[in-house]
Formats: sequence, structure tokens, C-alpha cells
Amino acid sequence: MNLHKLILTNNACYKAGKTITPKGIMVHSTGANNPNLKRYVGPDDGLLGKNQYNNHWNQDKPDGRQVCVHGFIGKLADGSIATYQTLPWNYRGWHAGGSANDTHIGFEICEDGLTDASYFSAIYREAVELCVYLCKQYGLTEKDIICHSEGCKLGIASNHGDVMHWFPKHGKSMDTFRAAVKVGLAATEAPVPVTPTTPKKYYRVQVGAYSVKSNADAMLAKIKAAGFTDAFVKYSE
Repeated sequence: MNLHKLILTNNACYKAGKTITPKGIMVHSTGANNPNLKRYVGPDDGLLGKNQYNNHWNQDKPDGRQVCVHGFIGKLADGSIATYQTLPWNYRGWHAGGSANDTHIGFEICEDGLTDASYFSAIYREAVELCVYLCKQYGLTEKDIICHSEGCKLGIASNHGDVMHWFPKHGKSMDTFRAAVKVGLAATEAPVPVTPTTPKKYYRVQVGAYSVKSNADAMLAKIKAAGFTDAFVKYSE
């Protein structure tokens, strides 16, 4: 995941400062053919590129609407894919149009023309990784992830079709998405394998046998003086 942070401090949602205890994650997509993050995130931080229309969401009411999400996924100026956090994760966002605002972290995936398989694959992977990250942050599982259209069916979000107007065009669904998050969570929790070590073998060397103890002690002192500090005298009949 290519995660950056640019909090939309000028947005009325951020200024409201209300917080939540996240109980789930809601996946949205923007509904407009513009995959560039600079359309929604600004001002330019050197990676986003300049929005010549200055219509990003870092203003009181973007396009005259009370709207704000916790993050966006899309293209940087160099064409690479990134995630931008735009609200503190525990802030109450304005993304669901329903009670999910009180319970869910919401992020938007910047849509393109919906037919570019390469772009879709990249943002899909980035979204999965973001959800794995958020699940680990807040003790959630893949079962706590829904999209906006699923939220509508549950009665906790407004009547939007995202993301099910897009994912199926590329052979994906929210079920495949949740399954991918489950795999990602399992991978991060897998124990590090311990490489078994071969038990050490020791070979002892006897340097002499003496019937007079003083002779044995003299040899022991000589051997230790030579650097063999583990040498010892063993008595046997």
C-alpha cells in the first residue's frame, strides 16, 4: 500500500470534529471518469499535481455539498497508484448518507472509464491492502466490510450503486474483495517459521591419565595456560 496523509482541514466535516468508534468499513467509488487524486485531494503536496479548477474537497462544502470521506485511492501526477488519508480514521465522515456515518470508515476509489483492466487491478489491490490495514488497526474482519450499495440494502446508507456497477465488469464482487482481505489478514498474522537447528555434537579429547594427582593438576594448569580454558580433571577408578 502506498499510503499518504493530507487531512481536509478546511472541510466542514473535519471542522465538526465528531468522532466514532469504527465498527466497519464502507467502500465507495466516485461515479466520475477522473482517476486523478488531485480532483479530490488538495492542495498539491508535490505528488498530487495541481488542480487547475481548485475544486478538490479541502474546502468547507465541496461543490456546495456536505461531503467528506476518510480516504481516496487513485492516481498521482506520475500515474502511480496511491491512497490518501483525508480524515482521521476515527472521525465521523459524511459519506454514507445514513447511519453508517456513525459506525463506518468510508473511502472512495477514483473511477476511470470503468474498462481499463490494468487500472482496476491496481486500485483493487490497493483497496484490499487499505482494508487489511484498517482491520488490523480497529480489530475488524473482512465480515465488517461493505460497499455503498450493500449499505443501502441494509438500510444504513443512501441509494447508490457503487461499487457493484464497476467490480463485476472485471470479474470481481464484494465477496471476492472480502475474501482477498481475509487472505491478507491471515498472511499478516502467520507466525514466523522457526528454522530447526541441528543439535551440536561435542568430541572430547583426553590428554593423559595420571596415578599421581599433582601430575594431573600440573598438566591441567599447562593446558589452561595454552588457552584451553574448558579443560578439567576427571577422577575415575
